[in-house]
Amino acid sequence: QVQLVESGGGLVQAGGSLRLSCSASGRTFSAYVMGWFRQAPGKEREFVATISRNGDTTAYDDSVKGRFTISRDNAKNTVYLQLNSLKPEDTAVYYCAARTVPSSRYNYWGQGTQVTVSS
Repeated sequence: QVQLVESGGGLVQAGGSLRLSCSASGRTFSAYVMGWFRQAPGKEREFVATISRNGDTTAYDDSVKGRFTISRDNAKNTVYLQLNSLKPEDTAVYYCAARTVPSSRYNYWGQGTQVTVSS
C-alpha cells in the first residue's frame, strides 16, 4: 500500500504559477503509475495528468496541455505538478493518485490540496 499527501496549493492570480507536490510513503513508489486529478465545486472529479513508473511517459488532459507539467522523483518518493498560466477555471481541489500496472484503476488517493485562481 501507499499513502499520499499533497501540498503546495494556494491562492494565485490568473496567469500565475504553482507547484504541487505529492509525497508517498513506502519503499515501492517506483512501482506505481501516478496521476493528478481535480474536482471543482459542483463538478465531478476529472483527470489532469499521469506519469509512468520511470517518468518517461506522460499524458495530459487537453485543457491543461502546454500549461501543466507532471514529473516525479522516485528517489524522493514524490510526484509534482507544475501549474503555469493559471486560469480561474483551474480552481479546484487537486488530488494525486496511484495505481499499479496493469490495473487501470487508481486505488490510492491523497486528501487533496486547494488551488484557487482569482481573475
